[in-house]
Amino acid sequence: MAIRRLPLYYRAAAIVATGGFLFGADTGTIGPVTAMKSFQEAFGPLTSAKHGFVVSSILLSGAISGLFAGNIADVYGRGIAFILGGIIFGIGAALEAGAQSLGMFIFGRVLAGFGEGIFLGNLTVYICEIAPARRRGPIASTVQFLVNTGLASGYFICYGTARLVNTSMSWRIPLMLQSILAFAFAGSCFLFVPPSPRWLQAKGRMDEARLTLEKLGLASTELEELAEETTAPVMEEAQAGLVNSLKSSMRDFTRVFRKDTRTQAGLACILMAFQQFSGIDGVMYYAPLLFQQAGLASEQASFLASGVSALVMLAVTLPATIYADHWGRRVSAITGGITLSGTMLLIGSLYAANAVHSDSGAGRWVVIVSIYLFAVFFCVTWAITFKIYASEIQPMSTRASASSLAQSANWLANWIVALTTPIFLAKSSFGAYFFFGFSSLFCLAVCVVAMPETKGKSLEAINQAFDHKSRSWSLGSLRQRKLTGRDDSREPSSAEDVHLTARPTLVS
Repeated sequence: MAIRRLPLYYRAAAIVATGGFLFGADTGTIGPVTAMKSFQEAFGPLTSAKHGFVVSSILLSGAISGLFAGNIADVYGRGIAFILGGIIFGIGAALEAGAQSLGMFIFGRVLAGFGEGIFLGNLTVYICEIAPARRRGPIASTVQFLVNTGLASGYFICYGTARLVNTSMSWRIPLMLQSILAFAFAGSCFLFVPPSPRWLQAKGRMDEARLTLEKLGLASTELEELAEETTAPVMEEAQAGLVNSLKSSMRDFTRVFRKDTRTQAGLACILMAFQQFSGIDGVMYYAPLLFQQAGLASEQASFLASGVSALVMLAVTLPATIYADHWGRRVSAITGGITLSGTMLLIGSLYAANAVHSDSGAGRWVVIVSIYLFAVFFCVTWAITFKIYASEIQPMSTRASASSLAQSANWLANWIVALTTPIFLAKSSFGAYFFFGFSSLFCLAVCVVAMPETKGKSLEAINQAFDHKSRSWSLGSLRQRKLTGRDDSREPSSAEDVHLTARPTLVS
């Protein structure tokens, strides 16, 4: 009864955010699965390069499908992207669970990656489009909350099934559960998730957009703000098959790089790529390996430590989700950059100084605690902020495509990290940590220079603010101000957007 009394936008957001659980469950499962003795007995021991390839195979296909995921969402609707992606992911996970050879297992991961790339990049886009501005931060943050829930679930499911000795079911059961959940996700989106009213508006279906807003339980002012946005027409329905769909996709990405939209798209791609170059999924995928390197020798101990780290992440994500709009996007991003780079550089320095010993000394405990702190800092800052920010700063005409492009950048960076981390660790105990630390420092600099605050603003107000910033901080305007001695750079479109125009963008 209490759930039914909630506005529909809460319930729809909760269903859609379940896609984040799928991503988290895979991330939390694949590291322990490939470390299980039963898995290695089935497919043979894995070298560091082969280990990295098996783990990362899902990411490369996800980056590829992510390139046209926005096109699918723009042409057919956000819900179709969720349904299609969920079904493909479910088939891929089923192939992994039933794999009789390593090649079949990898093929299943590649197929699951195609599905994940289609739905994952559109989750936050949809939630941002249906959530009221004053609640967008916390509601959109539920995606990351469920990512961490899936991560913890994946670790502890593997911790439990690892006790099933002398049977391949120890690693097959976690993958079977992923497949079942993926099909349930697709079915729920088909039955219970309405289309985005902003997508309907962009398609010229204003009556349906108004009815959907009422159905979602949103105020009429949302439609008024929506109607104020001037958007390029979203591509017409693709009726002529795959070739025309691909041509439409290319035209869509051409719009992403137009002068009036490329600032937002470029900033989103940088933030989402360096979210992964911070090393978070290197830590999550290979947590058992990292804890073993630090001194937790047994399989069970490393699995337990990995699971506990996921629980800690889940615990801090809940308040971070609730208070997502308290700090604001900019403060959260800068704080995250400082803390993430600091912890990674500390770990790297300890290993470089040969201060970490597996059987004695305080160095190994400093490393273990630092890994936990890194995960906590990431969850309360970059994990939530960047995903919301990458979607909410895009104009309606390119929101799905630019967000999908940013998600592809995220997946490509994630693939590089997942592929190279075990090789890094085999060659050098500290090299990976220094790479992650200095990457976070670079992203911190980008945030300081190019990231305006957006919390509590309507999507249309954010778009107007970026348009104003682009005009105000063009090179010609800067030269004119120097010649005339005037400074009209702070000329916000409305009083509430003053702080949005306070800093220049990195990309003009």
